[in-house]
Amino acid sequence: MNQTESSQQYYDYEEMENYTMCDISEWTACPSLIPVLLMFIFILGLTGNSVVLYTLKLKRRVADIYIGNLALADLVISVTLPFGVVCVAMDQHWPFGAALCKIISYVETLSTFASIFLLTSISFDRYQAIVHSLPSNHLCTGGHIGASLFAAWTLSGLLSVPALVFRTTQQDLSSNRTFCTLDFSLVVSNRHQESQWFSGLNLSMCTLGFLLPLLAMMVCYGLIGWTVMRHFHIWRKEDQRKWRLLKITITVVVVFVACWIPYHVVISTGAMYELHLIPITCAFERFLLLVSPYTVCLAYINSCLNPFLNAFFDLHFRSHCLGLLHLKKFRQTPTKV
Repeated sequence: MNQTESSQQYYDYEEMENYTMCDISEWTACPSLIPVLLMFIFILGLTGNSVVLYTLKLKRRVADIYIGNLALADLVISVTLPFGVVCVAMDQHWPFGAALCKIISYVETLSTFASIFLLTSISFDRYQAIVHSLPSNHLCTGGHIGASLFAAWTLSGLLSVPALVFRTTQQDLSSNRTFCTLDFSLVVSNRHQESQWFSGLNLSMCTLGFLLPLLAMMVCYGLIGWTVMRHFHIWRKEDQRKWRLLKITITVVVVFVACWIPYHVVISTGAMYELHLIPITCAFERFLLLVSPYTVCLAYINSCLNPFLNAFFDLHFRSHCLGLLHLKKFRQTPTKV
């Protein structure tokens, strides 16, 4: 079983069929349900993240700058979902041409990487603010914020280049369908090498785009937790505000990890099987193929949850949202974290 990089998995059922040694003719993933889920996620993600960006446009807290960029990444992911809805509804047929196949794949992969790199940057920012007691105005000086955001988006763009280079459309004459798929014919000469490229790319993306950032965040929050346990009883009011913001950040990270772990487990397991690193029974392979589209949907759900998490935990943000929706009198809160 083989998957593809990042979150383009719903385009690649045909590829998975080509690289399996088991009979998967009976596996189904309820194709009528997947488009409904994707469309629901699209509506929530588009609405929620648009509200976040509009609400934060006049705010200058360090946390708000990061949250705004995170909302932008999630919004871009949401905007690409209608292409997936059409593709799945047409039985994996890609009717939008080779150019959009490359562009949509690249943009979506870039935004997915940007989400976790931005969360990593936020974690480091919280580490500096709490462990080293650096005020927000210090973190905003010297190009700190700009450099952090530039690094996150640039690294995301570089890691997404394989999607731009290798994604293309391929025609299946037997079914009269066109697939938006990965094509490694530029660098390999046979099916076995192509399978190894698929698997190696998947493992590298999981490592660079999930495991290493997750490790960095765990270190930051571990050090923060140790500092909190030592000094909680003498914290000032300013430190208590930092602690509330920290709770929001940790919640966002935990939800991100919970949404993305199943997806990365599935593609990593398939990649290691293709590289003969682990054995897999045909029954388990069919199970992976069955759950894989749902792990993709779960990963996409993350793109629409962050606005609701911020509205639930952050009173400052909630006040602006309610004012925007005219549910109560808008109150500008000058407090900065």
